[in-house]
Parts: sequence; structure tokens; C-alpha cells
Amino acid sequence: MENLLLGNVKSTAEAAEVVSLEPRSSGVPQAWTRPMRVALIGNFAPRKCGIATFTTDIFEQLGRFQPETRLDVYALQDAEDEAADARAYAEILRSEPDAYALAARRMNEDGVDAVWLQHEFGIFGGDCGEHVLGLVERIAAPLIVTLHTVLSEPSTLQDAITRRLVARASHIMVMCQAGCDLLVERYRADRDRVSVIEHGAPDWPLRLSGAGEGSPKSRRLMTFGLLGPGKGLETAIEALPAIVRRHPDTIYRIAGVSHPNELRRHGEAYRQSLEALAERLGVAGHIEWINRFLDPEELGELLQDCDIYLTPYLNLQQATSGTLSYAVALGRAVVSTPYIHARELLADTGGVLVEPGDSAAIAKAVNRLLDHPAELEALQLRTYRRGRRTIWRHWAANAKAALESAVAPERALPVTIERIAPGLAAFDVLCDGTGMLQHGNYVVPDRRHGYCLDDNVRALMLVSRVPWRSPGEELRRASTFASFLQYAWNPEVRRFRNFMNYDRSWCETIGSEDSNGRAIWALGDTAAHSRLPGLRGWAAQGFDVHAEIALEFVSPRSVAFAALGAAALLEGDPSHRMARAIIERCGDLLDKLLGGIRRPDWTWFETVIGYDNPRLSQALIECGRALGRTDWIEAGLDSLRWVLANQCGAKGVFRPVGSESFGRGGDILPFDQQPLEAWAAIDACVSARRCDPDSSLWLEHGRRAYRWFLGDNDRNVPLADLQLGSCLDGVTPHGANQNVGAESLLAFQLAYYGYEQLLGCAGPDWREDAAQSHRG
Repeated sequence: MENLLLGNVKSTAEAAEVVSLEPRSSGVPQAWTRPMRVALIGNFAPRKCGIATFTTDIFEQLGRFQPETRLDVYALQDAEDEAADARAYAEILRSEPDAYALAARRMNEDGVDAVWLQHEFGIFGGDCGEHVLGLVERIAAPLIVTLHTVLSEPSTLQDAITRRLVARASHIMVMCQAGCDLLVERYRADRDRVSVIEHGAPDWPLRLSGAGEGSPKSRRLMTFGLLGPGKGLETAIEALPAIVRRHPDTIYRIAGVSHPNELRRHGEAYRQSLEALAERLGVAGHIEWINRFLDPEELGELLQDCDIYLTPYLNLQQATSGTLSYAVALGRAVVSTPYIHARELLADTGGVLVEPGDSAAIAKAVNRLLDHPAELEALQLRTYRRGRRTIWRHWAANAKAALESAVAPERALPVTIERIAPGLAAFDVLCDGTGMLQHGNYVVPDRRHGYCLDDNVRALMLVSRVPWRSPGEELRRASTFASFLQYAWNPEVRRFRNFMNYDRSWCETIGSEDSNGRAIWALGDTAAHSRLPGLRGWAAQGFDVHAEIALEFVSPRSVAFAALGAAALLEGDPSHRMARAIIERCGDLLDKLLGGIRRPDWTWFETVIGYDNPRLSQALIECGRALGRTDWIEAGLDSLRWVLANQCGAKGVFRPVGSESFGRGGDILPFDQQPLEAWAAIDACVSARRCDPDSSLWLEHGRRAYRWFLGDNDRNVPLADLQLGSCLDGVTPHGANQNVGAESLLAFQLAYYGYEQLLGCAGPDWREDAAQSHRG
């Protein structure tokens, strides 16, 4: 039990009842305890505002009660501000959009376990604080958001920002149940990712008003916080004449400075209007103005010295009031308007609620309590008992549990798991007599989306890699996918179609250029690697008939896909003219793109980051191998080093460029992470290691990419089911995407066989190969 210093509690029974109270559960699951490093973002001392006070309290109280949690404070600042408290880890200039991206980069490079954002629309730069989105979309660690305001009637932009935060957050904290309900009902938040953790408060002893012999006759009312018109203080002042007529020694303390926004817009006009009102009503002598920002100790003394705490706020949607939390924690009797936080916090204390703007109701409530000292003390005791749930010790335990619920525990994967060949049950389930279906709902095929050429040509390539028990097994599967590819050709336009409905009707006349490039890749790959002579002959013939279209491709990836097929074919048939022409065109295109765009911090082929990125490097390396171009090989290796370095987290896990990055210029965003990127990285490492066998870099990167499937990723979630051979659709900010699509499944299966090849490939030095080619 707690060892409390109780003042003026009338009986040991009452004291024991107060002492034995336990905190109410916040609904946060209790988790393991381990050291954590958390980036904490918000206003911070010495700034004078509620968010700054709360963020500073988080830093101090979590450090006190959960010292194994390290907090790196990122303090929001204006250029003209004095420097943040020395305890701050870094500052973010709130009006500078680039500052948010730089902060996110630093958090990613530090490898923090979580990012904890204190959100209020007014504290971030941009319209409605929209600059904050530039940070949250770039961080890789789980995002925890404390929403200090949840609006029931937001503007269009406020609505969009809230929805983006809800979608991006791994966990959301709110301080009242109404805020949780609103998030779920209006903003479609997952209730399991929202916890209600009431505003924390200091653990101070209870001091009852005491109406017994020797107690003071004067009574004190109090309100504290930042002053502004929304506080409704004019209503409380209008109630004073009726109160002082009945209790002449009453003093009303109004503590706190004017809100910074109010000062900027109107100066001290609001405070002066209140002073003038008190003069007109003849109660100026009953008001004590404390025009300064109070430190916690002074605040505690003033609160303990007051009998009744007033919060006559006009905004009934206010979901959080730190001042009310403090008053309740000290056991002050409360008279308040029924705003959200007051309704919830005072529900089981008997605190008095009055309508906004009703000065007569305030006077009646205050006079009744002052008239009946025993009732006042009973209310104070009940309020103090309720406040025990919110003291910082309990708050810190609940906050730590919420942080841990959002951060997946670290998993130690045995090395032997890497060599387990995945099963093929899930692969077979997605296939029928037409081909491979595109999508699954979990592991159940979803026929509504039909088929696509992209998946069927990948499936054809997989068949050439799996060690089937008999040629018949291989043929039964390969012929289905080969037939799909063959039927996809549209001779009228000399292009392959891509998407097919479940009823076998085509959705289009011409498929994407990328799908056409993958078809040429699969033909060359099958001609080179199939164990079935008949299938090799069919693929070689198909390459001869269709590969010429690759000379018309514009997209670098389409050209690269076709070149990978051509390079595979050329290994077995060095005199194949079309394959050589495709390789010459691809190598020249990629080399010129890299040379034209490359700069010291951007060793890449494009000004934007796209998908299947390592394929470009792999294609340039393979073109160099095929033609003995050492300069192309060197350029391909350099670009691969760069892209793999940008796909590695601070903790050493593979972090594929997220799909949100596609087409965003130099932005490299962490989510959503797609299996195709991991497979591409492994295959590119195979090509690199064949040219550079002495470098352990390629094996290291390839292992990192393969273990991404097994759970070594930013959310520590396994994507692959080794027994069934299925693979979830990627890593999101919240964990794994639970659907299983053909693309993801095939990427995992092909990644396994690519990784096996990486472990076994060595071969002669590529420089000698190139020299021999030139001599030949």
C-alpha cells in the first residue's frame, strides 16, 4: 500500500479507504519489461503552455517511475524562442517543413523503438498543423499518438489530418472515453489500438477544509490555467456578489498568464475586461490575481489552500483539462460546467455540474458547499479518492504498457530456419486450370479479381526452380502458366494483355509495358532454366517471336525485365542476336540514366524511387557480364550498394522502400513494405556476388532481405508460413497485411530459391570473365 501523508482525514478508516485504492485499468494489455528508446515530440520547457507542461511531465515522470525507458525529446520551437530546456535531445522548427523530415531521418538513424507524438492542431506548423504529416509518414518505428483534441466537427483539413494520424499510428492514447468513442465512430479507428489513459497528476497529500475548532473562517475558490475567452471566467466573477453576501471572507484566486495566442492577437484585453467586470460588481477586493505561470510546487500549495475549484469553461467539447486533473488529484471540491472531461472525471465523485454561462447556478452550488462544511469535506474526500487513479505513478505504468503494446518484442531467429524449403500447398490453392489467381482473402482464393499475366509468368519461373519429384509434376504446373502467357499475346497490336476476368474474358487490349517486359523475361528464363526440353524449346521459340517488342520499350524497368530474360538466354546461346540487341540497348540506357542523374548522395537511375528497385542494378550488372563491360558492372554494383544501403534500418533489418515512396522524388518512405522488393534485392545480390565473389556484402544483404520474410523487419512480424509456403502481403505501420496475394507468395518462394543460389554461387572473378570476352 502507499505510504501517504494525509492531512485532516477524520478517521483511520477513511484514511485506510483512501490508501488502499488501486488505479483503474486503462484497457492497455500488460506487456514485457525491457529497455526502450522513445522519441518524444511536443512542446517542452521552458515554453509556457499546457502541451509543454504535459510533455515535460512525461519526461520527468516516466523517467522517475519507468527509468528503463529512455526518452529523446524533440522540442517544437519557433525561430525567435529561447533555446529549449537542456534536457531536450533536439529541436524542430515548427514553421519549417523540412525540419520534420530531418527529424524523422534522425529518429530512423538512431533506431528508436517508438515515436511518441503529442498532437494538438495548433502546435505544429502549416495550416491546421499539417506539417506534422511530413514527419509521421517518414518514421519507421511504431508511432504512438496522444491526441489532446478529438474534434466532433472538424474542418475538412482537420478531418484529413486526424484520419491520417489514425491510419498511421500503431497506438493512440486519449484521456477520456468520449474521445475513444469518437475516434472509433467518426474516424474509424481500430478500438484495439486506442487506450484511455487519463491525464496524470502529482501525488500530494489530502488537506481537508476542516470546519472544526481553530479552522480558518475565510474560504478560497480557485481557477488556474492559461486565460482566454473560452475559460468563462466572467461567469464565475458574476457569481461572486451572491457568494460574498453570504460568505464575506471568500477569496477567488485566478492564477495563470494569458494564453500566448490571446496575447498575440489582443494583448491583455481579456484579463482587463475581467478586472473591469469585478470593479463594476464591487467584488474586485475578493479576487486575487496571480499573473504568472506557476511551477508544480507553488501550484500544489495554492490548490491545497483552496476549498472549491471552479472550471466554468464554455466549450463543452473539451476532452482534456490538465488543471482539472490536478485539482481532483488534490481532493478539491469541484464546481464545473459539463464539458467532456469534467463529466467523466467527476461522474463518481459528486462534483457539481452547472450549465455554461449560469452565474446563479455557480453561486448556488458554492454557497451550498460553504454552508455545509461536512458535505464539503465528504466531497473533497471522494474527489481525492477518485484522483488516486491518475497520480503519476499509475499514469507512468499505463503509458509504458501502451508503448510496449505498440512495439513488437524482438525475435531471435535461428539461422537454420533460413534453409527450410517452403511448402507448396498455398501455391497450388491459388492455381486452377486457367492459371494463378491474383488475390486471396487470407489464404482463400478471391475469384473476383481474376488473373494477371504478371503473376503467371512469375509462377512459370518458379516452376523451373522447384525440385519436383517427377517431370510430370513439373509439366502439369508449367504448362498451365505457359499456356496463359501464350494466350495473352494479342497479335493485332503485337503486345501481351495482362488482366483477365475469372470468366477468362480479357479486361484490356494491351497490358502494361512492365507486364510485357516480364513476359519476355519469363520466356528467356524458361528457355535457359527449365528441366523439360519441350518447354525450353517452346520458350526459345516464343522469345524469338515476341522479344523484338522489347526494343520499343520506354520504361527503364520494362527494358530491365526483358534484359534479364535476354541475359539468361544468352548464357546458353551466346550468338543469339535479338538477346544481344536487347542487352546492348538496356545496358546503354541504364548506364546513361545513372550517369545523367547521379550525384554524391543519389547514386540512382531516376529522380524518383519506384518499385522493384534492385532490378535496375541487377540488369546493368547482367548486361555488363554478358558483354564484358566492366564499366557497366562497376556502375551496377555502385548503384546496388546505394539502394541496399537505403533499404537497411539502423538496427540492421531490411527495410524495403515503401510503396508510399513511389513517384515522390527523393523521398524514401518506410511503408508499406512489399515482398517484391526483398526478392529483387536477393536476386540482385546473386548477380553481384557472381561478379564480386570475395565481397561478403552481397551475402549479408541477401540474408537480411530473406530474413525480412521470416520476421526480421520493422515490426518483428513473420510474413511467411514455411509449412504452407504462403506469404502475407507486406509490412504496414500496424504490422503485417493479413491478405495473401499471388505476387507476395511468389516473391517469397522465388526469394527462397534466389537465396539458396546466393549461398552457393561463387564462380570466377568477373574481371577475368570480362577480359576473356574482350580477347575473344
